[in-house]
Order: sequence, then structure tokens, then C-alpha cells
Amino acid sequence: MSNPSRHLAIIAGEASGDTHAVALMRSLWELHPEICFTGKGGPKMEVEARASGGSLDNWIAEAGVLGLWDVLRHYGYFKRKFAALLEELEANPPEAVILVDYPGFNLRLAKAIRKRRIPTRIIYYISPQVWAWNRRRIPEMARALDLMICIFPFEQAIYESSGLPTIFAGHPMAGELQAVPTAERDPLLLGLFPGSREREVRKIFPILAGAARLVARSRPEIRYEAAAATQAHAELMRAIASEAGVEMEISTGTSRDLMRRAGAGIVCSGTATLEAACLGLPYALIYKVATLTYEVGIRVIRVPYLGIVNILAGRPVVREFIQHDATPGALADESLRLLNSTEAREKLAQELSSVVATLGGRGERSASQRAALAVIECLDKTA
Repeated sequence: MSNPSRHLAIIAGEASGDTHAVALMRSLWELHPEICFTGKGGPKMEVEARASGGSLDNWIAEAGVLGLWDVLRHYGYFKRKFAALLEELEANPPEAVILVDYPGFNLRLAKAIRKRRIPTRIIYYISPQVWAWNRRRIPEMARALDLMICIFPFEQAIYESSGLPTIFAGHPMAGELQAVPTAERDPLLLGLFPGSREREVRKIFPILAGAARLVARSRPEIRYEAAAATQAHAELMRAIASEAGVEMEISTGTSRDLMRRAGAGIVCSGTATLEAACLGLPYALIYKVATLTYEVGIRVIRVPYLGIVNILAGRPVVREFIQHDATPGALADESLRLLNSTEAREKLAQELSSVVATLGGRGERSASQRAALAVIECLDKTA
């Protein structure tokens, strides 16, 4: 470790966090090449940490659980990892701990660091969406954190009102996807995006295949393509499509290309819905989880919409089909509404563009570069 004063720990627990964190790590390294990274994350972060002279625990495969039931089943694993990480931070305190999204683990970690009085700054990058499910946690976060770096514009005022120093860095995806070339949309192509986790594929793709089968009855000329996160998912999706009697092309690594080309789409709730918005795809949102997870969720969520596009707009720009409403018939009707009307597709695409424009994607610096500057300013200010 060449310079312990620039030892930073960074913690992420999901694939999207791995992507955002490694961009931040590279931007920080550009500002201070002597920085050494440790922590927990994914394969991209592991490579970057090793290049900095540090080491990082690649735990994404185990840590990326979905829903309350999965968390409960893996409770022992998380408890062990949590305790070991605290011991590491106490034995070798970094100049700062940067927490990237992943609130279930990271917010508890922030409180534990403060309770143990570990001498380090705590910076949160990519705000946990506590404004949606538990705003009462915000004052607790203000006491535990030194800086919040958020990626949605409305979040800054929410956190600052609690006394927590907050920076809006812009959304990483908005800037990144501006460089993606446009493509001519095919009004006879419906894109299907069932999510990146196997549990999502098993719950959601049968509904998408059923919707495609119903669309085919009205518009037999419509074609279908689906984006799979892995080859294993692709094989599973092919079996589901075959059972539903629907012909479609299913491939991996083609999500963004399909979002650029499709006339309309059905997208699983999550990061992909914002990605679709940034690429201008007219789409419907689908979300379906285990019954227990859903029943708990509806009792704690305090926003009127699930999709971030609708939350940002403050109105239903994209139609949402959630849990019991996520039926093949309802999604087929919405798909046909978009596929049958050039006006409906263009109107939705324009509304999506207006929402994406609020995410701060333009400018000389990227979101990760603005976030890195905020980190360094926080460290230098309190040094």
C-alpha cells in the first residue's frame, strides 16, 4: 500500500453497483493515482482494486439476493461477512468508506462503523431509495454519513433538509448512453426484457411469452426478440417460449441493441427501465415477485409509482403492470396499443426524453468524475 492516507474502502453488493463503483474507482484514481482500494464488490471492482495495489472480496454472486425471503435464507452468510468486514475496517481504518447503493447491508454497516468509533469518513454513492420506503431513516443517515452523493435530482433537497451534506452528481447511465448511436426502430418488433436474475426470469418471462402469444393472434406479422443476461437464462427462456408456442429470437449481450431497434417493449422493473428510457424505447413496465416480498413491500413503499421514470415525472408516463395486474392479457393490450399507433410510440418516446434530460447527463464531466471530485473535496475538507 503506497500511501495509507489514500486508502479507500468501497462496498457494493450487486452487479449494477459493481459497474457504478468501478467507474468511480477509475475516476478517483485519475485524480489521485496513489489511492489504494479495498472492500467488497464484483469482478470489475476486484480487477481495479488489484491494479491499485489493494485487494477486494468479490462476493457479488452470493450477495446479490432479491427480496425478503432470499435475505432471510442467507442471513448467516451476511452476518459472517458483516462481522469480518467490521474487523478489517477496525484493524486497518481507511481514509473513507464509500458505500455504493445496497442499502440493506450498507446502512447497517455505516451505523456499526459509527458505533465502534472507527476513525474514517463514510460516503454514500447512489442514494438508497429510503425516500420511497422509510423516510424516517434519513435523520439516522445524517448522523452516520459525512456525504451523500445522489444520482436523481429530487434527492438532494430531501437529504439536505436533514442536515446531511449532499451532492447531485448526475445519473451515470444518462451520460453513458448519450454516446450510443441511434437506430431506426422496427414497428413490427416487440422487445422483451425479463430481468437479469434467474428468479425474475422464472416469474416474469412466462407472462411475457403469454403476452406475445396473444399479440400474435391480433398481429401475426409481429416479431419478438428477448434479451437474456446469461446463456443459462437464454436456455431457460427458450424452453418457456417453446412451451408457450411462441417463436422468438433470444440472445445474450444484446439488451441495449434491442432497446435501440424495437418498436416497443416490455421491461422488468429495475435499472433496465431507466436504460430503456435513455435509449428512447416506448415500453411497459412489469414487476412480479414472491407473494411475501410483495405483501411486505406494499406496506412500506411510500411513493405512488414503482418505475423511476414515473417517480421523476411525478405522473404515469410509462404504464406499470405490477404483481396481480401483470397478466399476459393486460400486457398484450398495452403492447398492441403501442405497436398499432405511431402517434402513441412517438408521444411516449418524447416524454421519456424529457424525463431523461433532468438526470444531468450532459457536460464536460461524467457522473463518476463529478462524484470523484465530491469524494476528494470531502476528504480534503475534513483532513
